This record gives sequence, structure tokens and C-alpha cells, in this order.
Amino acid sequence: MEKVLIIGSGPAGYTAALYCGRANLSPLCLEGELSKDILPGGQLMTTTEVENFPGYPDGISGPAMMDEFKRQAEKFGARFVYKTATSVDFAAQPLKVISGDEVFEAQSVIIATGASAKYLGIPSEEVFLNRGVSACATCDGALPRFRNRPVVVLGGGDTAMEEALFLTKFASHVHIIHRRDKFRASPIMAERAVNHPKITAEWNSVVQEIVGNDTEGVTGTVLRDVVSGETRNVACAGYFAAIGHKPNTDVFAGVLDLDETGYIIARPDSTYTKIPGVFACGDVKDKTYRQAVTAAGSGCMAAIDATRWLESQEA
Repeated sequence: MEKVLIIGSGPAGYTAALYCGRANLSPLCLEGELSKDILPGGQLMTTTEVENFPGYPDGISGPAMMDEFKRQAEKFGARFVYKTATSVDFAAQPLKVISGDEVFEAQSVIIATGASAKYLGIPSEEVFLNRGVSACATCDGALPRFRNRPVVVLGGGDTAMEEALFLTKFASHVHIIHRRDKFRASPIMAERAVNHPKITAEWNSVVQEIVGNDTEGVTGTVLRDVVSGETRNVACAGYFAAIGHKPNTDVFAGVLDLDETGYIIARPDSTYTKIPGVFACGDVKDKTYRQAVTAAGSGCMAAIDATRWLESQEA
């Protein structure tokens, strides 16, 4: 039986593994299996340049950073297997995590399964991912490819408004693409975006295709007017999807408390869930910040919470 079992990887899971390893808990981490939607290492495995994580003044690729996180955790005794949790049984001790036909038992479990950005699902989004297609303006907006060049933001909620306003600091112009004639964002956020001189709202429009080439990446988007059916091209160097994230919590439905959008509910200012010995960290419970550095900090918190909880069980 494991003292600590970590489900998931990425900055949160790998940091939790590092801290648990340094606490001599020999954690086992189920990294996940290689798939189209969820990669071992988390969303950073699809990020080409990371410039906003402390300690990397020259930037680093997402995969290279995650490799360093993992190697550091392994140095202190953390173990990793390419397994995905398919179900859990937290009804009693030992806690059980099932992966296919295999059952893992543990005294404590740290959940770090993250969240996946939502895209439209058109093939060109995948073709140009990290070559102009992004789901995080805060992460990627300052990159050279977007500076002083037009970009588009897809969405109509507060997140889309925030992304668009942030991008005005770098892009020459921002087009917000929305399928209706009014944003669903809060009035104050919508007003700020509509009145900004560097933002244009493309009303009643949907993205039909993203266009580009191997040399430049994204060069434009083809929009279709939902009223007239006419199509037009908007030149741009970047396409930012701001239509939300889906937390990877399906396996915990009915077991842990989830909010209306599926994020795990933890105690305030901690990583404790409603089940003793089960902790949640990173983007699986954070719908506000969703940054690598905050996920790593949350992983640290979960490891400390788990360590202290285990110690309390021995007292």
C-alpha cells in the first residue's frame, strides 16, 4: 500500500511528488496515458515557449520544463507510471484508485488531474496549435509572434473580454468573434472591450476555418456570418480560444463535491476535500488563475497537507 498516491502530473502533480519525495513518503504518481486530450505533464506539454515561470529568464519549452520537474521529483524518490485513473473508491481506508484492471491502494491521495481548454473542434485548431492557436492570452500573449500584429479572440464571456483587453498591450488590434449580437459578459467588462480603440467586435460570426502556412503559422481566420451566411477573412497572427475550460473530474463525479462547472470543491485556503486523506491541487480546483506557477504552489500545499494528515493518523 502506498502512503501517497498522486493522480495526474503537470506542475501541480510533479511539485506534489517533489515535496512528498523530500518528506520520505516515496509517492507513486499516475501520470496518465498518452492521448489526444490529456498528456502526461499536463497542458504545458503542448506549449512551445514558457516565459512567465520564475527561474527561466531565457524562457523554456513546456515539455522541457515538465521533464525537469519530473527528474527533480525522481531524484528524491518519487515514482511514476503511465496509468490513468478510470475509477476510484474512497468509501473507506485504504483508499482505492483503479486503472483498468489494476487497483492501487493508498493511505492518502492527491488529485492533480488539471483542466482541459475548450476549443471548437475544427481540424485547423489542432494543425496550428502553438503556431498561433492558443487558449491562454496570459501565457502566450507577449510572445514575439503576436507583438504589433492583429489577433482574434473567440468568445463572449468575461474571460474573453479579459483576454482581449490583455492582448491590446501587445497586439496591433484585437478582433473578438462572437456568434450573437451581444456579449454575455458582465456589462462593465463588455463595455470596456467594446469601447477600447484597439478592439473590434465581430458580431453574429463563427469561425469556419483557421488559415496559415508552415512558415508563419496562423495568418487569418475565415468567419461566417450566422445571419447572412456570407464568409470573410480576418487577417491575424493569433487565434485565442476563450470559451472556457473543462476540469478533468469525470472520474470523481458522485464521490467528491464538485461545483456547477465540475471543479473540485476544497476547504477554503487548503487542499482538503470532503474525504479525509484526499487532497486536490492545481487547475482541477482552480478556475481563476490557471497558471503553471499557481498550480505548482498548489501542489506544494497539497503535499504539505497530505504529510501533516498522515502524521496526525500516526499520533
